[in-house]
Amino acid sequence: MSQLPDLKGSMGEQLGIEFISIEEGKVVAQMPVDNRTCQPFGILNGGASLALAEMVAGHGSVPLCSQNEMPCGIQVSANHVGMVKVEKGAYVIAKGTLVHRGRTNHIWNVDIVTPDNKLISTARIVNQIVKKRI
Repeated sequence: MSQLPDLKGSMGEQLGIEFISIEEGKVVAQMPVDNRTCQPFGILNGGASLALAEMVAGHGSVPLCSQNEMPCGIQVSANHVGMVKVEKGAYVIAKGTLVHRGRTNHIWNVDIVTPDNKLISTARIVNQIVKKRI
């Protein structure tokens, strides 16, 4: 299992995202459904779901890169198929699975579900693997 990322000072911290596990080709994280992640209608915002999915795929690709490489998300496609209401303690779980590990790109599928496994969103993310420039 890879070390879990420190999200301090990042968008992930702002959204309350917590990584549960990162293994080669599999990532699990969770995000609250609260005032930080909801629409004005009191339901989970699709944009917050996309941010969660892209972070799961990005952090899943990091341990698959060499020391002088990093992943950059270049494409995200998603379908939102369910809703989650803002309620005390509500959260969603993102389950990322590596679909393709190429030399220059990784393709991930990320399903976002409720704790009772109801599908809320499903996303496909493409990470381009680039040389670090920093």
